[in-house]
Parts: sequence; structure tokens; C-alpha cells
Amino acid sequence: MTEPTLYPESGFLRLRLDIAYDGTNFSGWAKQPDRRTCQELLESTISKIARVKVETVVAGRTDAGVHATGQVVHVDVPEKLDLEDLTYRINRIMDEDLRITKISIAPPAFHARFSALRRSYTYKILDNNQVIPPLNRADVAPWYRTLNVDLLNEASALLLGSNDFAAFCKFREGSTTIRNLEKFSWIRDSNGFLIADVAADAFCYSMVRNLVGAVVCVADGRFKPEWVATTLKNRERISDSLVFPARGLTLYKVDYPPDSELLERVKITVAKRESESD
Repeated sequence: MTEPTLYPESGFLRLRLDIAYDGTNFSGWAKQPDRRTCQELLESTISKIARVKVETVVAGRTDAGVHATGQVVHVDVPEKLDLEDLTYRINRIMDEDLRITKISIAPPAFHARFSALRRSYTYKILDNNQVIPPLNRADVAPWYRTLNVDLLNEASALLLGSNDFAAFCKFREGSTTIRNLEKFSWIRDSNGFLIADVAADAFCYSMVRNLVGAVVCVADGRFKPEWVATTLKNRERISDSLVFPARGLTLYKVDYPPDSELLERVKITVAKRESESD
């Protein structure tokens, strides 16, 4: 595993960017040839203003169609770059479906990905074949059956803790599927939307959408809650037909330790990833 770069080169300054985006018209976060991505848009815009090619590091690489209200990025820019009104200047020329909400000077040893303690997402569903209001169409997934919120929570609770989530991830060569799922709970809000709150130290590719699809199978009566625990234990990949769409998923928060503990957090994260990949 390549050691993360924790400090900018001489003459450069590391910035923390808090950003939000509507993922509908992006092919995910990561740059891809001939595809519109969040990373490409952000880097190309900052590069124009900084007059030097920059590269960003993101806390969580969201999939195509996934949204964010609390994504975190770091980027190293020339020290001579004028930071006054930088947020406004970048947003003014960048497409409106991606916004920087805050720019700050990153503390020493800050790394958007490896310093993070956890990532938190919401997933929204409107069940019972109800009509999704037009203004909610981008971030709510429809479901044609009625879902029991108590069963959603009962099934979700069986997935908590440090586990191998191979059954609920798309396999990626060289990547571990061991994760610590810290929170997975559901509420039905006053508008009738079912909203999941999901948090983990990190997530595998497509993991949240797989987990949502699995517990929905319990909540609409197709399986008993124990099916979820058995699937997790057996590590047999669930059918792609059960995976819920990207549109309902939003990254809303990334947690970091106090500045004095950033370096130690990076060491722990790197050591953990290396041991799990052995």
C-alpha cells in the first residue's frame, strides 16, 4: 500500500474543502476517461484559478448518481494563491451541481481520506407505490411495497459491528471487505419518507445500497430477519437485483479526530488496511 502524502511540498499549502453535490449527472467522484465526474470538475476549476495543475484527495469516493452534502477533500495549492473570496471565485465558474461550502487551511498531517474516523450517509425511500414529489425526485428511491420500519431496524441491527461484508459489496481486486458498521437505523419522517442513517469507518464499493436492498427484503415480508445474518456469515454475494438505486444515497458527514490526533489516526488507518489485505 502506498504511503499517504501528509504534508504539502515546499511552496504549497494544503487546503480542506467541504463540498456538496447533486450526483445525478456525474459518473461518480473519481476521474474517468470521457466521463463527467466530480473530481474532474473540481480539479479543472481549481487549476484554472491556481494556474497550476492540482490533484484532490477525497474522504469517500461516491458512486455514479450518489449525492453529498458533507463531502471533504484536501488539495495542495501554491502558497502565493490569494485565499480571499476563494470559495466564491471557484463556485462562480464551476457548474452549479457541485458547490464548495467552506475552504479552510488544513492542520498539519491532515489527510481527507486516511485521517477520517467515519463516514455517514442517509438513504431515503418512499414506499407503498406513493408518488415522489418532483422536488424530491433526485434523492429519494421509490418502492412499490409497504415497508415495516420496525423490521427495517431489526434486520439492520443484525449487521452492526466489525464484519466481513463480502456479501454486500462489489468485489474489487486488492481491496478488503472488512468494515466496522457503527450505525444502521431507520425512521419514517413526517412526510412519509423512510430514512436510514448509516455510519462506518469506511464503506466498500456499493455497500450501502446492497445493505439497504437486503433489509428491504425483510421489511416487505420476503425474508425473516435471520436471513440477513445468515447472508452476512456465509459471505455469498446477494443478487444485483436487490441492490437499491444510487439516487437515494447521500454522504452527509465525515468525522475527524482533534488536530493533535490526526497523524496517529493516519497510522492506525494505514496499518489496518495493510493487515486486512494480507
